[in-house]
Formats: sequence, C-alpha cells, structure tokens
Amino acid sequence: MKPKAQLGDTASRSRTVTKRDIERFTELSGDRNPIHYDEPLAAQTRFGGIVVQGGVTTAILNAVVAEDLPGPGSVFLQLDLRFLAAVHPGDTITGTVEVTSVREDKPITELDVRVERDDGTVVVEGYAVCYTIPLP
Repeated sequence: MKPKAQLGDTASRSRTVTKRDIERFTELSGDRNPIHYDEPLAAQTRFGGIVVQGGVTTAILNAVVAEDLPGPGSVFLQLDLRFLAAVHPGDTITGTVEVTSVREDKPITELDVRVERDDGTVVVEGYAVCYTIPLP
C-alpha cells in the first residue's frame, strides 16, 4: 500500500501538446471555437496564434493526481483554477501539485496546482481538494 501524502510533497509530469490533442479534445467535448483551428483568425488575436483548449492544458493535472500524488484511487472533490496565459501546439507543459493539507480523519488531501510552459510561464494555477479511495 502506498504511503499517505505528506505536507509539502510535490509531484510533476510533463508533455508536449500537439494539434492532434486539440482535435481529440474537440471530438470529446464538441469545442469547435475557431481560436483552436483558424490560424489566420487566431494570429490576429492577442494570443498570436492557435490556442490549445483549457481542458487539454489542465488534463495533465488529472494525470499527476491519479498517478503520482496523492496517487491511484484519487478523484477531485474541488478544483479552482485561474488561466493566466495561452498554450500553443508544440509547447511542452509541466503540471505540478504540492500538498498543502492532509486530513487525519478522512483520505482528503488539499493541493496547490499549477501548469507551466517550458519557457517558465505559469499558464494555470489554482487549488484542488482530492479524495483518495482505498484500493486493494
């Protein structure tokens, strides 16, 4: 059995985002906003080009929570996020979580969460509460 998360524990995962990720998210969500597909239109916005959907950007946090910290059996009870900057196809992003509170009476963990681009820009930051279902 995996040891319980401790205050101050951190975990991270990285991946490079692709245009195919945008297409797959559109298939799943139905989000066909032209900012994700229309290069000439997107180039005229303050973002300067195609923007990856927020759901693609934050999905890396799901992986960190479910696979690393708190780990398998963990689900979000609350997720409060601020989107601070755009992610473009080809960017490498890193999702990081840090344990800020661990309940002693229940398997509930509070986390600070963030996603950064490979240039160091924080693109998403926020707070999460996770419940970890005991797995056999």
